[in-house]
Amino acid sequence: MKMILLTYLEGDETCVERLLRELDIQMYSQISMEGHGKGSTAGWYGEAAPYRSRMVFSFMSEADADRVLAGVRSCSAVEDPRHPIRAFEMDVTRTAACGCAEEI
Repeated sequence: MKMILLTYLEGDETCVERLLRELDIQMYSQISMEGHGKGSTAGWYGEAAPYRSRMVFSFMSEADADRVLAGVRSCSAVEDPRHPIRAFEMDVTRTAACGCAEEI
């Protein structure tokens, strides 16, 4: 089993949702977050403004993970080319569930 993590700017949400729909990835979680990093200074104190970012993660088979990574590589039109949609694949070696039948 794999866990796929996608990070992207909020403006690329439509593209990511379309990609997941086209690849038939139906189960995932989506989180809004604030990204920090190098950037132009802004604001009263001259600090870099945070990025409005999103993160999606999903647990899936290795074959599905391969399709998601290939799909992300094929994305070309993003809000800001300096902040591409990124995909990370992680191995899931063990799971546990509290008091219910394990479905994975």
